[in-house]
Amino acid sequence: MTNPGATAYRGGVETVNIYDAKTHLSRLLERVERGERIVIARAGMPVAMLVPFAPGPPEPRRIGLWHGQVRMSDDFDAPLPELEDAP
Repeated sequence: MTNPGATAYRGGVETVNIYDAKTHLSRLLERVERGERIVIARAGMPVAMLVPFAPGPPEPRRIGLWHGQVRMSDDFDAPLPELEDAP
């Protein structure tokens, strides 16, 4: 998307004003998916950067995290009285 209001920002990253970002968000996201970075500016001042999402590795599960914080009654799996006579 060639934008007459767009300017370069640090290393050739395109800067787009908020109005244009709102108007062309789908197009900007397509570019970001291809690896581009785009700066969003308000009154010429950078306020945000669109960058490709890069999920990190999942955190390992910690065993016993809730130990001592949850109490379960001894009869938690006993049949409910109203269902004991149900067919």
